[in-house]
Amino acid sequence: MPIKPISLLFVTLFLLSLNLLGSSFTKTATVAPTLLQEGSQKEWCPVCGMKIEDFYKTSHTSVTHNHKNRQYCSMRCLVVDMKEQDIKIDDIKVVDASTQKLIDAKKAFYVVGSDVAGTMSKVSKLAFASREVAEDFNMEHGGKIVDFNTAIDIAKESLTSDVEMLESKKSIQIYPMGEKIFNKNCKKEIEIDKYFQINELKSAIKDKKLCGELKESELQPLSLYLWEVKRFANLKSVDGVIKVTKDEKCPICGMFVYKYPKWVAQIFYKDKRISFDGVKDMMKYYFSHKNGVIKILVTDYYSQKTLDVRKAYFVVGSDIYGPMGDELIPFDSRNSAKSFSVDHKGFKILGFSEIKNAEVLKLDK
Repeated sequence: MPIKPISLLFVTLFLLSLNLLGSSFTKTATVAPTLLQEGSQKEWCPVCGMKIEDFYKTSHTSVTHNHKNRQYCSMRCLVVDMKEQDIKIDDIKVVDASTQKLIDAKKAFYVVGSDVAGTMSKVSKLAFASREVAEDFNMEHGGKIVDFNTAIDIAKESLTSDVEMLESKKSIQIYPMGEKIFNKNCKKEIEIDKYFQINELKSAIKDKKLCGELKESELQPLSLYLWEVKRFANLKSVDGVIKVTKDEKCPICGMFVYKYPKWVAQIFYKDKRISFDGVKDMMKYYFSHKNGVIKILVTDYYSQKTLDVRKAYFVVGSDIYGPMGDELIPFDSRNSAKSFSVDHKGFKILGFSEIKNAEVLKLDK
């Protein structure tokens, strides 16, 4: 089915994140952008998938607890990531909208609510290293000058309404557009669950030409459809999977568990259940909360079906990483675990009763 020109126009406008201005100011990089993330996925925001270069003047960066750089198209996506990642405020940087250099966000002067449209938000937030430059920008474009803490508080307060606005736009236009591109261009199923972030998926689609040659205006809606719609549709089509809600966080790392359906584990107590984004974090919790455990469920790596932990076999150490790096990877039989271990350089195979706390902690080293 041909893609209507009007739909392409709408998607292009959405991808520019309402970047229609009352002046000549553009958020797009006019110099070679500094991209700090590793690999080919560094071009895109790990939260929303937007191309960082197109929103470079609102870009922020952070460093996670395991010393990984993350770079966002906006303060809004930084705030989303702060809900999941262990990010230190002292490590956050922002692009100076004037010089286009990365600066310490805590020392920046933010102009909030100018006539420049927001990136992934209704309200724009642009940073400057110099108060004088911020004041000049404010005189021309309006808004108010605030510090980093105030700007991020504003971003947090508007997050719910910003998400609702974007979800509405995506549901009406972007997801249907992405589905059409998928059905027309992608000849084979894409193993969505092997990727942990939307920018990794997007990079693979582009670099491996999984759906042929695509423009950014096609690549973004396709990636959003696969990541936010099809990934969970695939999960719902399988019987016997572990069920989690969107508000359940892993108590060890703080990440939202539903985003990693291939790795989910759960511990059940008499009056509650605790969900985890992998067996490694589940075991860390278990060793200090053994009393009152009724049952423990893990997810078989191949079938993604639920396993009673006592019937599972775990491969320790391999070249396959989970959301939190090295994992204890569960299988429904010793033969499946052996086959995986041979193919992926596993260190050893253990039953649940054989897993020791020291073995688990070694996975983080």
